[in-house]
Amino acid sequence: MRLRASPPKAKDRHDRTSAGTAGARAFAREHPGALKAFGANVAGRLVPWLVPVGLIVLWQIASSLGWLSTRVLPAPVDVVKAAWSLAVSGELWTHVKVSAGRALAGLAIGGGTGLVLGLLTGSVKFFETLLDSTIQMVRNIPALALIPLVILWFGIDESAKLFLISVSVFFPIYLNTFHGIRNVDPQLIEMGRTYGLSRWQLYGEVILPGALSSILVGLRFSLGLMWVILIVAETISAQAGIGYLTMNAREFLQTDIVLVGILLYALLGKLADLFARGLEQWWLRWHPGYQKKPK
Repeated sequence: MRLRASPPKAKDRHDRTSAGTAGARAFAREHPGALKAFGANVAGRLVPWLVPVGLIVLWQIASSLGWLSTRVLPAPVDVVKAAWSLAVSGELWTHVKVSAGRALAGLAIGGGTGLVLGLLTGSVKFFETLLDSTIQMVRNIPALALIPLVILWFGIDESAKLFLISVSVFFPIYLNTFHGIRNVDPQLIEMGRTYGLSRWQLYGEVILPGALSSILVGLRFSLGLMWVILIVAETISAQAGIGYLTMNAREFLQTDIVLVGILLYALLGKLADLFARGLEQWWLRWHPGYQKKPK
């Protein structure tokens, strides 16, 4: 009678686990810097979330204990349930798509105009004399103060909303582009001329790269402002969008859906900021200030 080979026992598994643990300890002894860097990286990613997570936990505890009325501030669990219900039905994605389309269209119109005029006034003294004074006067008019006039001009359709967003994002990009062009190091420009660069080569290889960090700061500020103005713009008789969702929920005292809309604006604003930071890291990878320092 033949004997079958017995399957690995608990002792074998224990031996393998011990070997793996020993290998990890050996790696830690040989590469202490790598573990420190890994720990610092994990901590750096987790620390920014401590305050939001702590606030949500306190919020949930206060709601569970009855310290907060659900009519005033629903529990986080109820907000998540409302968001999930809207997402499953597809209504949430429809409103996000409409709002994102409005925001990006306004950014393209206002930001593109601000970039072009900033380049003109920053590069050509005549255009600065002609345009900058007028632009600075208009800049001091709050965009929200234009709402009655905008309704008279454009009515309550999409053009009114796009106008408000475009005007709001125009000025940060214009100002940062103008000052970015003006703050390019004159010695770099002189060096480019010494190397025989033509006017367009000088502009494309020296002036624009030198002003790019300032332009991207304006873009980052405009991306945040874009969502703030969109909240107000979508209250002007909108038929779809996150603003319409929250205003409609307010009419029916659906506080959980109102909070879903508010959190959506916060999330989209954060994503826009991460996108702008990614552009900075990519387009300014040659800049010493945006290069990762060796540890």
